[in-house]
Amino acid sequence: MLIVMKLNAPRSDVERVKEKILAIGVTGNKGKVDPELFLNLPGVLEAIPVTKPFKLVSRDVKTENSVIQVDGIRIGGRELTVVAGPCSVESRDQIIDLAFALKNLGIRFLRGGAYKPRTSPYSFQGLKDEALLYLKEAREATGLRIVTEVKDTATLAAVAECADILQVGARNMHNYSLLEALGSVRKPVLLKRGFAATIEELLMSAEYILSGGNSNVILSERAIRTFETATRITPDLNSIPIIKKLSHLPIIVDPSHGIGVWDGVTPMSLAAIAAGADGLIIEVHQDPAMALSDGYQSLKPSRFGRLLEKLQQLAPILDRTLTRLPESAGVGR
Repeated sequence: MLIVMKLNAPRSDVERVKEKILAIGVTGNKGKVDPELFLNLPGVLEAIPVTKPFKLVSRDVKTENSVIQVDGIRIGGRELTVVAGPCSVESRDQIIDLAFALKNLGIRFLRGGAYKPRTSPYSFQGLKDEALLYLKEAREATGLRIVTEVKDTATLAAVAECADILQVGARNMHNYSLLEALGSVRKPVLLKRGFAATIEELLMSAEYILSGGNSNVILSERAIRTFETATRITPDLNSIPIIKKLSHLPIIVDPSHGIGVWDGVTPMSLAAIAAGADGLIIEVHQDPAMALSDGYQSLKPSRFGRLLEKLQQLAPILDRTLTRLPESAGVGR
């Protein structure tokens, strides 16, 4: 049961509700609790029966789709959201040049890793604070909003000062200290599904953030680990309609990490949107062969532009929209 109090309810009304809850608990009640037991109490606005372990993220609490606002840009509405950029910020010139290229394609969200938690401690870990400075400069120069990963509570303040959307990577989906801290940050959070996590576990991780007071959560299907070795991991597009049924939160798909090969990104992107995703987060790099991380799954801007054209053709078939993009030029990966 979720009890919603009136905005101006005095502390005494809250305490009365708590006493009622304790009284019901003492009786050992194991059945459904009648909402009328609370609706008659002073100060109570709603009493919502909730049958799932995740409450605030569920359709039981909110039947309509949530729309997350980022400087007036809506995520989760009819308009599809596309986030693009390199896995890692590698230099000032790299990220600023790419930001202009993406802006010319109509993109409004730039992704780029500053702090990079990697499987191997010997892999490139990101430029860290230096990368945050370059991302800020890219935003000032182009107006693109920044999406970058926060890997722990120690760096949360620095990353939050730079980012418009804070990304929680797949490895940190179970970092409950970080999730709790993000509950008190009034910025949108992009929460990626762990590669060994169930749908319920993803929604429970989102519940941590919402229960802390931050309702601006965007879910992300990245892919799950299976026995298949031909792809990096396995994109679970099954999860999209299931999550849409269970939760009101928007969900975007990461086809780059899912399939792990650049020539599979376009078909998986189209499939994700067809399955009902609210958007995509795609890795784009000027020179994938020289990328310091995830180059093999990255698209060159020219091929990314052609993907956007296909998305623009697909969107109206699904009763979605995609902001009109200029024609991409050139030939390349």
